Amino acid sequence: MSSPTPAATAAPTRGRIVLGLAAVTVLVATTSLLSTVDPVAAGIVPTVQLGTAANYSVLAATTVTNTNLSVLAGSVGLSPGTSIVGFPPAIVLPPATIEAANPATVQAQVDLTTAYLDAAGRGIEFTQTNPDLVGQRLVPGVYAAAAKAALELSGQLVLDGQGDPTAVFVFQTDSTLITSSASTVALINGASECNVFWQVGSSATLGSGSLFVGNILALTSITVASSAVVHGRALARNGAVTLDNNVFAQPSCTPSTATVAPTTTIAGAPTTTAASATTASSVVDVTSTAVATIASTPPPDFTEITLPSTGRSSSSTSALAAGTFLVGAAALLLARRRRQVTSPD
Repeated sequence: MSSPTPAATAAPTRGRIVLGLAAVTVLVATTSLLSTVDPVAAGIVPTVQLGTAANYSVLAATTVTNTNLSVLAGSVGLSPGTSIVGFPPAIVLPPATIEAANPATVQAQVDLTTAYLDAAGRGIEFTQTNPDLVGQRLVPGVYAAAAKAALELSGQLVLDGQGDPTAVFVFQTDSTLITSSASTVALINGASECNVFWQVGSSATLGSGSLFVGNILALTSITVASSAVVHGRALARNGAVTLDNNVFAQPSCTPSTATVAPTTTIAGAPTTTAASATTASSVVDVTSTAVATIASTPPPDFTEITLPSTGRSSSSTSALAAGTFLVGAAALLLARRRRQVTSPD
């Protein structure tokens, strides 16, 4: 039996080399495609499950205190404390209830703790170089300032759902959340109120006459200043919730239809415009059957942020990666076919 010639031996070796190079090309191209795909994929996160805590507009641990006429669409709960003061004049709209230190509020606090830890444990996707969120238009995702420093809002913040009705926004801080008087949070392009979460590592304060959207999950306490309106919940794990002439609307899970950043007017409450805010009344005009009348007016200007590296990619980069992938795949197929032809029987 004759030995194989050097040429016959070299052919399979070259085939293996070509096959290996083609495989490496495909691997590199695939990695490039995965890292440059246009997403908002980086911002697609699951919602935070509130459990029975979702039944409450206000949930606290030590006390709930209200001054003047407040109206809440959801229940008021307290556990383990028992002191709920100022109801009336505050109104809780049926079928919502006022509960303290009962099995329902105990379970709600357990569920709040679970939700808080979930929100706090999410990986940060977008780091805010400026802890004041004013003037920004943010896409879905998880946000925090550097080192999870305190967050502020001194004007309008716009949350852009980008057409996704399940878009989720999570804001994290190990410190405080403080919003200024007449500040606003606006939703556009499919974002919904029930999918906005503010995880606060100490206490939160909402400024007078402000319009706030989302679920506040605070480790300690929450203070809602005079005439502030909340489309969401104030949920405090270890401290108190303090109200003053406020309106709490049940957060809507209906996607927003606005395509521009709205300015919102609330009957009997401060009117917010791009330039200034004036107080129409020191007491929100409400009844037991109507919380407030909300109407949209043309938006103020706002600045769109530049997304970090986890955000939107360029189409040219993606196209190059796709082309590389196709070339590598073709080379891989040809190398395999050549290896089959040159391999001995």
